[in-house]
Amino acid sequence: MDSRISARALAEALGGWRGNGPAYEALADAVRLLCLDNRIAPRTALPAERELAAALSLSRTTVAAAYRSLRDTGHIESLRGSGSVTRPLPRNDPAGLAAATDAIDLQQASPAAWPGLPAVINEVLQDASAIVARSGYDVVGSIALREAIADRYRGRGVPTTADQILVTTGAQSAIHLVASVLLNRADRVLIETPTYPHAAEAFRYVGARLVGVPVSTADGWDLDRAAQTFARTLPSLGYLMPDFQNPTGRTMSPAEVDAFVKGAEMTGTFLVLDETTADLDIDRPGRATHFPESDLVIRIGSLGKTVWGGLRVGWIRAEADIVRRLASGRPVHDLGTPELEQAVATLLVPRLDEIAAQRGDLLRAGRDALVRALRSTFEDWEIPTPHGGVSLWLGIGEPVSTPLVMNARSRGLLLSAGSRFATEGGHDRRLRMPFTAPPATLDRAVDLLGAAWAGVRADGRASRLGELTALV
Repeated sequence: MDSRISARALAEALGGWRGNGPAYEALADAVRLLCLDNRIAPRTALPAERELAAALSLSRTTVAAAYRSLRDTGHIESLRGSGSVTRPLPRNDPAGLAAATDAIDLQQASPAAWPGLPAVINEVLQDASAIVARSGYDVVGSIALREAIADRYRGRGVPTTADQILVTTGAQSAIHLVASVLLNRADRVLIETPTYPHAAEAFRYVGARLVGVPVSTADGWDLDRAAQTFARTLPSLGYLMPDFQNPTGRTMSPAEVDAFVKGAEMTGTFLVLDETTADLDIDRPGRATHFPESDLVIRIGSLGKTVWGGLRVGWIRAEADIVRRLASGRPVHDLGTPELEQAVATLLVPRLDEIAAQRGDLLRAGRDALVRALRSTFEDWEIPTPHGGVSLWLGIGEPVSTPLVMNARSRGLLLSAGSRFATEGGHDRRLRMPFTAPPATLDRAVDLLGAAWAGVRADGRASRLGELTALV
């Protein structure tokens, strides 16, 4: 056993787990999903049945039945003196369910590699002898790549020099580095909800306390809540995705940008702008979001979404003194970004406008196919048409996102429930569905999702019939 999760913490992580079917199986499915998403680590001791029953206002019999179901599917085991402990499972393990070997995995929202990437890699490899003659990595990043990134910012109207750039091994590495260097335990972090879940995990890892500001596809950011959060909690850091926010697809208006800038200036809050999706424009009306330059603004970018997820090159753009602080703290996490990847990135960054245009065409085909298929299958769902990004944030009407995801998984479709993107629970009436796969694959995914939805609805009707029969 490596760790333990309290009844209260598990109850918060479960969110709105109750579906339409039997309560014990809905609870078991919700725990399975936490294990599959790695939100509960392997070898974690679960709360005692009595404690969890009290935290969830359930009978102990219901919790006992849920734990029994989890044992039957191999998710937990009972150890003498330790109670129920989660078992190690592969991330794509179908939870003991009958998932097909050709499952459609839409848990990760990453497009296929840009078609021109192999040629760029081959060009770099022509100079392989010179690259391997050097150390192979460095903490700050190569001057050529930092100059290329700085030039791109200058082209966007953000005056930047190379000493304001730190190259990282992807955006996630950048977020972890910012969190570890700029935050202390119990510091408040303003964060969108829903949000990119791995960012929330990075801030929690250093002991920060997250304060959510709602954002929706239809209405954007809740500026009243944002103002209250700045005034009442004095956050040390705010984490935002201003362009094609993940998962809602929403882009900030000038008024929303102004509100967050004013709040940050009032409280001295660092604003971390995650710009990893900013170039994924399909048909955005108007210009990209523009945050004015400030010592408090820290920008994070990467090539993962735009070029290829396997090219682990990201960067941080901040004031030079902050870059120096981050570079000093980096060796605790890693020693630098490999030079081979940096050499590839150096050739790619000046071509990002060209690459983004191709990505926009690819994403448009996926988005349009997915929207069309969903609207023909789910007449009552809320199905938006975002102007960019990588996914749809669907409103499914009922708080059954977790059982729907589990049912879909049993049919060979892997998705992420809405609760995966919550910072304080909720979003169980939502489902994220990426449109980064080919249109034919997305059509097949919607067919599987339709069957899963029918299964969840049937389970709900059977459960309600059983309850009425018992009353009679």
